[in-house]
Amino acid sequence: MTFLEAGANLNKVMAQRGQINSDSVVIDVGCGSGTTAVALCKSSGCQIAGVDLSGVRIANAIDSLDDESREVQDKVSFKKGSATDLPIEDNSFTHAWSQATIYHVPDKVKVLEEVYRVLKPGGIFVFDDLIKPQPNISEKAKTFVYDRLLYDTDFSFASYQEDLKALGFEILIADDISAHLKTSYLMLSNAASQGNEEHRERFAFLAEAYRETAAAVENQEVGWAMFVCRK
Repeated sequence: MTFLEAGANLNKVMAQRGQINSDSVVIDVGCGSGTTAVALCKSSGCQIAGVDLSGVRIANAIDSLDDESREVQDKVSFKKGSATDLPIEDNSFTHAWSQATIYHVPDKVKVLEEVYRVLKPGGIFVFDDLIKPQPNISEKAKTFVYDRLLYDTDFSFASYQEDLKALGFEILIADDISAHLKTSYLMLSNAASQGNEEHRERFAFLAEAYRETAAAVENQEVGWAMFVCRK
């Protein structure tokens, strides 16, 4: 697969595992510019509301709906809001969805609490997130992964599950997909290293950062996990 094909396949796998269909009412936590929310609506027929902290991205998401069908416009909405204080009433959604968002937020447990709050009883939360397999990381991993992405986390694959359970979630699927993270970053590094000399010079740091991120995955200094939980 190409990198874009792999991303589309990830969406498909998460939707299948999360049992999202035309009867689902979904909140996309950290929706960005809304691309995935729209794609999920089109592929499953679900109703979906995207929330993001960035007003610019929400504005872009709302504008993008002008190019969609009336059916999609009727089923997709976007709202500015924080993942730690969702502007949503309790027990509002059958499903919650999040991709590569929670690791950006300092108070990650609060995000999980908010998702639990807005889900209906029996609601499903499907998401992926970066994890930290061990507390001791190398200087390279700190520079090229944690400092570059401006994040840190206390969650390992095991401790993430413990916190989810402590909040009341039942874990249906816990999948360590770190090997796919390594492959993704190797593909990105290769892409950044291609092209003419000007292109290679322009993206030299990123090419190195992506290679070192793949190495950090191999050294168990950073990982990636997917969870499906039920309230």
